[in-house]
Amino acid sequence: MHNDIKMFLGAVVAAASLAACSPSVAAPAAPPAPQVSVATPIQQDVTDWDEFTGRFEATQRVEVRARAGGFIQAAHFAEGQRVAKGQLLFTLDPRPAQAALASATADLELARRAFERAEILMKDGAISRQDYDQRRASLDIAEAAVAARRLDVEFTRVTAPASGFISDRRVDAGNVISGGTSAADVLTTIVASDPIHFEFEASEAQLLGYQRQATKSGGKVEIRLQDETEYSWTGTVDFSDAVIDASSGSVRMRAKVNNPEGFLKPGMFGRARVESSAAYAAMLIPESAVVSSGALKTALVVDTNGTVESRTLEVGPIVDGLRVVRSGLLPSDRVIVNGTQRAMPGAVVDARLTTVTAALEATTRQQ
Repeated sequence: MHNDIKMFLGAVVAAASLAACSPSVAAPAAPPAPQVSVATPIQQDVTDWDEFTGRFEATQRVEVRARAGGFIQAAHFAEGQRVAKGQLLFTLDPRPAQAALASATADLELARRAFERAEILMKDGAISRQDYDQRRASLDIAEAAVAARRLDVEFTRVTAPASGFISDRRVDAGNVISGGTSAADVLTTIVASDPIHFEFEASEAQLLGYQRQATKSGGKVEIRLQDETEYSWTGTVDFSDAVIDASSGSVRMRAKVNNPEGFLKPGMFGRARVESSAAYAAMLIPESAVVSSGALKTALVVDTNGTVESRTLEVGPIVDGLRVVRSGLLPSDRVIVNGTQRAMPGAVVDARLTTVTAALEATTRQQ
């Protein structure tokens, strides 16, 4: 038994020696703070815009008709070309009208001579007042007939009633036309498109905003076509309808756009933005920095100790890819613009300073 006690004590000593020689187990290291990019808001003057889809319309559209019937001798224009007001478009055979004018002129000469004789006889008392008045009336009728026949001769020349681009010929030379107001009597169409109108519909609220800050020159409009990425065309709002559509709550509005080369055609669609405010000082941050939770908009900022804070924002429109912040931020706030998913309010982050431009280009430098 004495030997058993010795063996037990030896095992205890050996175990204690092994424990003393064993290295201690280290505590797990803390994970590194998540890395995020931060930037201060851009400060610049901005203007608010409302966006619309609309269509270009001609400022004037005229159906060309002959005022008198007859045989079409020739057409004097190239289809699709620009024509000037008063330019000759068609000629009708003038001979029937010229013959009628010659006959009316002869009748006028007879009526004039008859009246001259009546004046002499009236002085001598050899003619009654009634006969004198009848010859005076016959002269007036003959003069009116000559004036009408001269118009008929003039109407054998069909000229452009307005300046603009002319459509195709509906009737070719060699045809006989009656000259009238029916659809069949239309010879061609002229569309005035410089300037050209851009028509769109605005809401009642938008209209009220425009009216409350309206200027005498009208609101500025910028337009881009369906194949354009930039707003290449400018104009001004020059008309709003006097009545709001009760069914839709919208009002028809119109802008006037210069179109000297005729590139813009009636019927083209465009995307327009209308100036809805005067220029004001604003702060802007990337849209990626705005955290949305329903209608609530927030941004995460990092203080000097690297702690994340949440700020409630009142935001405005997007300008050059950046979101306007009306309130909720200070110009000196360091806003997380990249890595918001890795940051939580109250957490500590590794913030790397970034400079954001309006073109959304960023250069990052170590803080």
